Amino acid sequence: MFRLAVASVVANVGIVLTGGAVRLTGSGLGCPTWPSCTEDSYTPTAAYAEHGLIEFGNRMLTFVVGAVALATLIAVLRHGRPALVALGIAAFAGIPAQGVLGGVTVLTGLNPWTVAAHFLVSMGIIAVTTVLAWRAARPADGPSRPLVNPALVTLARVLVGVTAVVLALGTVVTGSGPHSGDAEVGRTGLDPETVGQLHADSVMLLVGLTIAAVLWLRGTGAPAGAVRAGWVLLGVELAQGAVGFVQYFTGLPVVLVALHLLGACLTWIAALRLLLSLSERSAVPTPPAAAATPAAEPVLAAEPVTGSTPVAAG
Repeated sequence: MFRLAVASVVANVGIVLTGGAVRLTGSGLGCPTWPSCTEDSYTPTAAYAEHGLIEFGNRMLTFVVGAVALATLIAVLRHGRPALVALGIAAFAGIPAQGVLGGVTVLTGLNPWTVAAHFLVSMGIIAVTTVLAWRAARPADGPSRPLVNPALVTLARVLVGVTAVVLALGTVVTGSGPHSGDAEVGRTGLDPETVGQLHADSVMLLVGLTIAAVLWLRGTGAPAGAVRAGWVLLGVELAQGAVGFVQYFTGLPVVLVALHLLGACLTWIAALRLLLSLSERSAVPTPPAAAATPAAEPVLAAEPVTGSTPVAAG
């Protein structure tokens, strides 16, 4: 179950990257309709050349991701841990929902807002599968209790929220700049410089909060796993920030944009893992054994009257 849950995380990150490849190669409308590729064919035609193959290949990978999610759900059901069933169902249900949203994205001509929603839904699925993998690696499903100061847990929750804002602003920056997925696709109309600066400011806030969290973890003698999760998040953020600045000042080269997309996924996973590392679950209490039925008392029954003393039956 744990291995399949991890495979589900990897598969969902992978399809984000292949979706990015579709956009970065200008293949977003390589299959101009949905669910078929063209009006007359479910598969790419020569008229759309390599762009059709790239877009169609990304569509086919949805079935691979769905198969992994289904295998994970089956493993969860067979393992007999009711607390994880909802996570397994959500991870599986997200795949067809994402496929339909992808279809809407194509049918709306790669509207930048639907493209953004398409990416953010993937981030939601990655969050579910990350939590599922974390829980699957630990046998306890009882109530959660913090391992650190509750205020630090609150800070970690704020970190996750700010990370989500950073991701959302990143999609707005993408929708306002180049690499739209097709030469004829419109943009949001927002000023790329302004939204880019807003995105950069949110990243700096995230890094500042993460530094505060790491120092707090170290200063309070938090569990080693939590401290390590904090350092991992900070390292990923700094690397992601460096890639972001370099790509901005070098004209958004395709390779760096793809690397930045991977960094977004890793930052999101690292933030979630930091939050998860700050608490643990207790074992589910074993139901008390049913009380033993008391032995039946002898029943006194009257004998035919031959004397005055009753005789115990049996």
